[in-house]
Amino acid sequence: MAGPEQSQQQQQVEEKAEHIDDAEMALQGINMLLNNGFKESDELFRRYRYFCLFVNAMMTFEEEKMQTACDDLRTTEKLCESDSAGVIETIRNKIKKSMDSQRSGVVVVDRLQRQIIVADCQVYLAVLSFVKQELSAYIKGGWILRKAWKMYNKCHSDISQLQEACQRRSSVNQDSLSADNANHNAPVENAVTAEALDRLKGSVSFGYGLFHLCISMVPPHLLKIINLLGFPGDRLQGLSSLMYASESKDMKAPLATLALLWYHTVVLPFFALDGSDTHAGLLEAKAILQRKSVVYPNSSLFMFFKGRVQRLECHINSALACFHDALELASDQREIQHVCLYEIGWCSMIEMNFEDAYRSFERLKNESRWSQCYYAYLTGVCQGASGDLDGATGVFKDVQKLFKRKNNQIEQFAVKRADRLRKISPTRELCILGVIEVLYLWKALPNCSSSKLQIMNQVLQSVDEASCRGLKHLLLGAIHKCHGNMRDAVQSFQLAARDDYGRQINSYIQPYAVYELGCILLAQPETVGKGRSLLLQAKEDFTGYDFENRLHVRIHSALASLKEVVPQ
Repeated sequence: MAGPEQSQQQQQVEEKAEHIDDAEMALQGINMLLNNGFKESDELFRRYRYFCLFVNAMMTFEEEKMQTACDDLRTTEKLCESDSAGVIETIRNKIKKSMDSQRSGVVVVDRLQRQIIVADCQVYLAVLSFVKQELSAYIKGGWILRKAWKMYNKCHSDISQLQEACQRRSSVNQDSLSADNANHNAPVENAVTAEALDRLKGSVSFGYGLFHLCISMVPPHLLKIINLLGFPGDRLQGLSSLMYASESKDMKAPLATLALLWYHTVVLPFFALDGSDTHAGLLEAKAILQRKSVVYPNSSLFMFFKGRVQRLECHINSALACFHDALELASDQREIQHVCLYEIGWCSMIEMNFEDAYRSFERLKNESRWSQCYYAYLTGVCQGASGDLDGATGVFKDVQKLFKRKNNQIEQFAVKRADRLRKISPTRELCILGVIEVLYLWKALPNCSSSKLQIMNQVLQSVDEASCRGLKHLLLGAIHKCHGNMRDAVQSFQLAARDDYGRQINSYIQPYAVYELGCILLAQPETVGKGRSLLLQAKEDFTGYDFENRLHVRIHSALASLKEVVPQ
């Protein structure tokens, strides 16, 4: 019969095995989810409910799901905060008390995992705050991140020390032990195995990398506040950490891969983080997709990102095919269907196929609980652009009724535009102008073919509405720029910047036009100084206009290309 000590040792070993099985099972569940096994993976995800609800909320942006995710994240955080002693201190105490190595290892791994989960919860809560795009939410998110930053640093330091001990022990073993005894899973300092440390390093690297990316995307005028909170945002460090996590054996490795794809195909081109080159990062995205194609051969999400790459490479028909395939593969997952419908709508706008575009946005307006106001506006302008002006007028009336988030810039923009079009009686040309405007603001004009850009140019030339004069010239300038016709682009942007009458209606026209002029001048060595001055003018001389934060991020990026920006 086993004695008390032997029974206790067996229990601890079983706990360790169960812990590792949980991590492996979670990884299998996530892989199953990404290969469209939504129902099959549901049970496996129950232990990791906090993370799944966060992913669900980020895919839908629906208020109810975001609140549910926040509640679960706070509950998970409390459960994991029961023991907050330092890991290295714990190891020393265990050694002093002469506890067996297996028990000590399980305790250390468990405590590190708890601390990482707490920090992860805080990062996810901060991301959910940032999504609201409100000043108070940015500040709240910043305070949450401060706590996460300290925990990540502590965990990273503890794991690094343990890994160094592992390397020293491995080196000694290579010199003094046989190959059979010098294996990868030899206990480290009578505590943790190298395999467990590798997984923990991958685990902490996911949140750590996501953390850095989040901070690097905070609007520049809030960077001083962020720096006062005590941490920087290093984009390259974030990408490096996410890459490490994506190649690890941790359960979050697939999510790190998705985060990298999201950054390279959505965030980077939208915020122009590498200047005006919308193709920056596409090589990395394509390499990731190629590398993971064997693991996720039928993944709707990976098919979605493949479509994003095709769209950014201006292969719109191929992109549409990918999004339709992803839509079909995600027949059991409404959230993925909605992001695919959104992209189908945008690709259809890029192709000026307005009927398909408004059908996609109309379905989103009816099915999605995120910003029905915004989807209604897109439905209206596309419906009007297709020639159905009566239907468009009816939809524009609905936009005001669906206006719920009073502090959201996108919904404010949609309401003002719909109200304006409704009052002046929309024409097909004005609705097409509305489509071109959102293509410009969401940086999709560079994805349009030369033939489509030429048609847009002709439509804009026919617009005579006085209140749209500045907007017309801004969009003409953007189209000339896409064609590489910089002389005409400069002339159009200058006309837009001088349109004081239009400024009263379209407050963002002048700062955006000044920014565009600055970017063009930055590209010429002899006018770099003038270009920089215009960017600073766009940043400092205008305030209170639509999408101000968005422009500030782009100005910050353009100035960073000169290495004359305030350090991040």
